[in-house]
Amino acid sequence: MKMASEQLIAAPRQRVWEALNDPQILRASIPGCQSLDKESEERFVAAVEVKVGPIGARFKGTVALTELQPPNGYTLKLEGSGGIAGSVKGSAVVRLREEAGGTLISYDVDAQVGGRMAQLGGPIIDATARQIAGKFFSRFGELVAAPSSAEATHVKLASSSRSAAAATGELAARARVPSSNLPTAWILAIVVAGLAGFLAGRAQGNAGSDWAGLAIGMALLVVAGAAFEYGRRTAAPVLVLDSADLRRLMEGAKE
Repeated sequence: MKMASEQLIAAPRQRVWEALNDPQILRASIPGCQSLDKESEERFVAAVEVKVGPIGARFKGTVALTELQPPNGYTLKLEGSGGIAGSVKGSAVVRLREEAGGTLISYDVDAQVGGRMAQLGGPIIDATARQIAGKFFSRFGELVAAPSSAEATHVKLASSSRSAAAATGELAARARVPSSNLPTAWILAIVVAGLAGFLAGRAQGNAGSDWAGLAIGMALLVVAGAAFEYGRRTAAPVLVLDSADLRRLMEGAKE
């Protein structure tokens, strides 16, 4: 069996190279892969379920990496056995090249299939191999082009922070401390105090104690009221949250 093709992966070459040596990404990308373990930097052990025409089998085998040229490519040496269903042995040359929009992976496979599967004929084996390769690169491209878990977490946390900040900002705007300009109560107090002084002065001129007592009492009452009002307005604001406000804050915290 011989097969050669190219696939464009929407990711930088270094990332594609690292993914081609990552057991977790390879295991998730290979159709029917049951297990894939890295015994060393240059050797993998795998178990894969494959169906060729009416014949299905579970192959166990090894993949050795040779002629490594990071991040430009390598050569794969593979051997696998599926019992009475057949066996496979061969090699694949893999090359990576930077292209606009990503990395171009080219591969050239030369393998020999034995046993019952070999009796099905070359066209069926070739068609199955191309189908498996298509599914592999489709899934591999999705995994490699996707952001890493750390990047995804960072984006999610940043989005949650922005949502929480927006909700907090809206609530803070509602509870903004009133302007420090002179309150109306103080203006009223000044006017009344002036009036009280005028009345007190008039009372002294007329030698009437009733006018003096009334003026002083009025001044004290208004000044006390003005001081109370000013203290109330300049104190820390009391924020009252309705159900919608609480729901938005809780949703922001959960995200």
